[in-house]
Amino acid sequence: MTFEERVAKSRTHVVKLILPYTTNHIGTLFGGTALQWMDEVASITANRYSRQEFVTVSLDKIDFTKPIPAGTIVELIGSVSRVGRTSIQVKVEIFLEKMFEDGRESAVNGIFTMVAVGADRRPVKVI
Repeated sequence: MTFEERVAKSRTHVVKLILPYTTNHIGTLFGGTALQWMDEVASITANRYSRQEFVTVSLDKIDFTKPIPAGTIVELIGSVSRVGRTSIQVKVEIFLEKMFEDGRESAVNGIFTMVAVGADRRPVKVI
């Protein structure tokens, strides 16, 4: 399988409804909740790429460009952007959709570096 085919096959989509228990005192999604969701999507994406165990080792430049209010829908999309010897970089984007309007816009994006680990939790080669 080519790199492009593996990237396409591992692309991950998760859709969530923003409910009040995920928001802060001004009614927008907690940044920490967004990061947790993004980390989960990055982990799933890396696993789907090579079917190995991965741990998060770094987050690069997370940009929060739009507030995400309660009562909206978000789609998180994870896509492999680079594969190293023991690591995979995954770009994760969160798109915001209003429930009763067409269209969507980018709200959050960032790069997660995931490292493949063996049973001893030490780095192993990405296969």
